[in-house]
Amino acid sequence: MSHPRDRFLTVYGRKPVLEALEQADVQVEKVLLAHNARGGLVPDIERAAKRAGVPLTRVAPDQVTRLSRNQRQDQGAVADVRAPRMAALQDALDALPPRAPAAALLLDGVTTPGNVGLLLRTGAAAGLDGIVVPRAGSPEVGPLVIKASAGVAFKAPIWRAANAAEAAAALVAAGFTLCGLAADGEADLFEAPLPHRVAFVLGNETAGVGAAVAPHVARWVRIPMAPGIESLNVAVAGAVVAFDVARRRGVRPAG
Repeated sequence: MSHPRDRFLTVYGRKPVLEALEQADVQVEKVLLAHNARGGLVPDIERAAKRAGVPLTRVAPDQVTRLSRNQRQDQGAVADVRAPRMAALQDALDALPPRAPAAALLLDGVTTPGNVGLLLRTGAAAGLDGIVVPRAGSPEVGPLVIKASAGVAFKAPIWRAANAAEAAAALVAAGFTLCGLAADGEADLFEAPLPHRVAFVLGNETAGVGAAVAPHVARWVRIPMAPGIESLNVAVAGAVVAFDVARRRGVRPAG
């Protein structure tokens, strides 16, 4: 089911709001400033919003906090930013051309904002069709994630779902083969056949793929590593997977 926030990212904090306003290719829908927000970067935000033609409204501080859900860090400033490639998972799946190949990452309990941001940047850079970021079990796609993605989160193909298990079921129903990463996976990532539609599941930083998602995984693959090394950081593993998929698909990302 589509969620009201599946088309927008909420950016809070004076510097993140100002940075969003200053990026020509980022569409800021509106800015709210608390009545008591003064000094610091506030005049810069007001000027940047005026230059960009973005509506800016002064509101009660608690109205800013209701949107940011982070009173300690919002600094009385919040903005709605349109994310043109973010969509509800089912809407994104329905929009795929029939029988067309596709590749995605499914984040299952990846909780560190830095890892999520890096995975969004990596997935977009490798030309993947989507990165599934469930609302439950994942950090908010907010300032910490956006910063880790170096701003790419605004433009990344983010697919939203209520939770990872629901996302896994929807992907399978749309013809995706789910592949999990495991040190004892039966196939080498670089040698295993690439399914026509594939979603690689990236599990929690310590617990791995969750019990609710594991039954949907059709194949377990391993990333070959030198002796004595057991695993990779989840963002690094995701980068290895994403660019191996890009290599096999013949994708040549710009730059």
